[in-house]
Amino acid sequence: MSSEKIGFIGLGNMGHPMAKNLEKAGFDLSVFNRTIEKAEDFKDKSNIAESIIELVENSDIIFTILTNDKAVKAVYEEILSLDITGKLFIDMSTISPEVSSEIAKALKIKEASLLDAPVAGSTKPATDGTLIIMVGGDEKDVKRAEPYLNKLGKSIKYLGENGKGLAAKLSVNYFIANIYQGLAETVLFSESQGINRSDMLDIINESASGSGATKVKTPLLTEENYAPTFALDLMLKDILLAKDAGADFPLTKTLIETYQSANDEGFGKDDVIGIINYLKK
Repeated sequence: MSSEKIGFIGLGNMGHPMAKNLEKAGFDLSVFNRTIEKAEDFKDKSNIAESIIELVENSDIIFTILTNDKAVKAVYEEILSLDITGKLFIDMSTISPEVSSEIAKALKIKEASLLDAPVAGSTKPATDGTLIIMVGGDEKDVKRAEPYLNKLGKSIKYLGENGKGLAAKLSVNYFIANIYQGLAETVLFSESQGINRSDMLDIINESASGSGATKVKTPLLTEENYAPTFALDLMLKDILLAKDAGADFPLTKTLIETYQSANDEGFGKDDVIGIINYLKK
């Protein structure tokens, strides 16, 4: 077992089960979340830090998984005020590759390192430890991080310098955004033709048109329960990040228009496949 102390900042829908997997693996773990209640079930086996400063000072490797550029910048501004020599930071947030690279440079000046390590997969793979982790940064830091990343995912894809993990994540989510809008439209079209929703989803999932993405959203569509495993407003954020990073294709404008309108009309906190409710209006 590694003697390094692990810190984890951000216990949201993804971060909480990921931190739990590190705890179950027996690592010396400290956690921090601004809403302290989300850390309550770590008190028996792990340390609940009262501040980011306390967590960072008492950790060798620090994971962060936060909502957006603004949240990540705020946390790392606080971190950069500390003596962080020799520490490794692993940011698993989905943010701008440019922002991530800027943070990596600032940490390097302080003799610390950053890996951008966003994931493919939602809350169930996070709980099961079967995420796909896309990593950018120095290869020596990836080697150092592997014992911990292996408890979070089934596959670690090292893609090169800082920002490359995020470039891959934005590409994946651009593709998934297309799949979910297409799936929702197909379900609505088939229903307009008198085809039962469950029958249509069975046909999709049992044919070449099916995928892990369609299968994981099938229960939500059949039950018409859109409690978020990955919220629509987060997908909109990622589509806009992809656009800012250079995605400029025929479907880009359509995706932005659809997801932005759905968000503006109050569907942003629903699961991303809840876009079907906007499309059927």
